[in-house]
Amino acid sequence: MNWLEHILGNNWTVTPAGGSTGEAYYAQTEGKRLFLKRNSSPFLAVLSAEGIVPKLVWTKRLENGDVITAQEWLEGRELQPKEMNHPRVAALLSKIHHSTELLDMLMRLGKHPLTPDEVLKDIKENQTVLNRVDPHDEVQQAVTFLEERVDDVHHDVHVVCHCDTNHNNWLLSADDQLYLIDWDNAMVADPALDLGMLLHSYIPEEEWENWLKEYGISPDDQLFERMIWYAVSQSLAFIQWHQMRGEYDEATLRLNKLKSMMRKQGIIK
Repeated sequence: MNWLEHILGNNWTVTPAGGSTGEAYYAQTEGKRLFLKRNSSPFLAVLSAEGIVPKLVWTKRLENGDVITAQEWLEGRELQPKEMNHPRVAALLSKIHHSTELLDMLMRLGKHPLTPDEVLKDIKENQTVLNRVDPHDEVQQAVTFLEERVDDVHHDVHVVCHCDTNHNNWLLSADDQLYLIDWDNAMVADPALDLGMLLHSYIPEEEWENWLKEYGISPDDQLFERMIWYAVSQSLAFIQWHQMRGEYDEATLRLNKLKSMMRKQGIIK
């Protein structure tokens, strides 16, 4: 962490913030607290300007070309699963999905719209790498479901998707501001990618219509079809990610949730 001392000086206490990349840190000194990250996307500046993430305080480039960002480190807490039904969650996700500034910036950074075919191709390639191809396995049944429906879920409208709307990534600050953090995996995609995983994971089905009304749309069967397709594909992607990292307990937990969702939707018995 020598680079941190170089930037901050010696009077700061720095602790790792965890996370999948291992490149995030908390730093504090008398009366000041920062959240530091190495090589955050330039996208962070637009997210900060839009009030979607805690305020960006400064950005500094190291001699080796790495970029360090410092954000406000806020007192707050992650949302509880039951709080995902709050209208402000729907409103913030709608703001993100309807932001032309965010979309323009992500496109300028070279992100092209993600298609269902690309999603399916990645999943199948990962299954081959993991050597997990069993026709009786629920994972293979999920892949078969995706293959059968892939041509039915193409959609012309693409937005900025967070791609991991887990309740852990929603931060409610002590002054009652809601933020969506951890944007490392953001993509340009069908909004059903975010909506599907969030609603299938947290919102009782009889309340979907009200939630989507707060989001700002009247749902139809085609949206619901896209939502279940993306919820299944994202679940598989997370399972594969944990398996590749050797995190088998987490992968099993995710698999059980996927099985439950597929049973509910009549995909498996």
